[in-house]
Amino acid sequence: MTITVAQDVFKLAEVFTISRGSRTEAKVLTVRITRDGVTGWGECVPYARYDETMSSVAAQIAALPEDVTREGLYDHLNAGAARNAVDCALWDLEAKTAGQRVWEMIGVPAPAPCITAFTLSLDTPENMKVSAAKHAHRPLLKIKLGTPDDMARLEAVRAGAPDSTIIVDANEGWTAEVYSDLAPHLLRLGVTMVEQPLPAGQDDMLAEIARPLPVCADESCHDTATLAGLAGKYDMVNIKLDKTGGLTEALRLNAAARDAGYQVMVGCMVGSSLAMAPATIVAQGAEVVDLDGPLLLAEDRDVPLAFDGQGVHPPLVDLWG
Repeated sequence: MTITVAQDVFKLAEVFTISRGSRTEAKVLTVRITRDGVTGWGECVPYARYDETMSSVAAQIAALPEDVTREGLYDHLNAGAARNAVDCALWDLEAKTAGQRVWEMIGVPAPAPCITAFTLSLDTPENMKVSAAKHAHRPLLKIKLGTPDDMARLEAVRAGAPDSTIIVDANEGWTAEVYSDLAPHLLRLGVTMVEQPLPAGQDDMLAEIARPLPVCADESCHDTATLAGLAGKYDMVNIKLDKTGGLTEALRLNAAARDAGYQVMVGCMVGSSLAMAPATIVAQGAEVVDLDGPLLLAEDRDVPLAFDGQGVHPPLVDLWG
């Protein structure tokens, strides 16, 4: 068995900005694992917020033994981007070798299309209103906030897309006082969920203050082991494969979160259809799906995921799984 890792770059359709900065392209690592003439592949997006770089993640993957298994991955890699790409590549390899789809191997029904959020880039209120109007046909819009001008931006988006459901992501940019002040206005403007309002590790106040709308843990929730630290503070968890370290752990986290009484969001980094493909399995039944990475790209994999009025469709076999 051979493991190779390569860097791929996909141009974005337009500049994408969050409170941490802007980007014009998506840089990803593509892992290919070949055994007996069959190749499976997976993708990850190293994330600086978690002290990951393209080179550090590639080095972790390159150090793996060539006979590594999905179960054995846990002995070599912690949750994160490196394990995600390898885990998903191994799932793809196993499915192709067995002549089955991944969901058949798991023992679940074939995934159905899911309505996905579409993320509006952080911009001036005027520009965000124009962007919201452009995407007002979409049933679910996500707004990146976390700055002093959040209310003006939110008012502008609501004016531009009066009928869309809105969720907001503060990207750890608020304090407990700011969230408490904003919450009534979020409700007034029809916001249905707020994602990671306080910094991870500084979110204990969420257990002390009122949460009039569901609060979702993103940076505070990585894998199953992190669930215990969320008790009393969050109502929902955001499952991202680049955080869990692959589909295997994402499925475990999904089940454990449900057992613990949490609602589930399935999210993504800005990557290609290959990165989203495994997440469409986890997204089944999720209260919120945010797998819009390919919609933000100007270019994608040769066999991309299909997006239409029903949402994001599961991958064709020529893409993954």
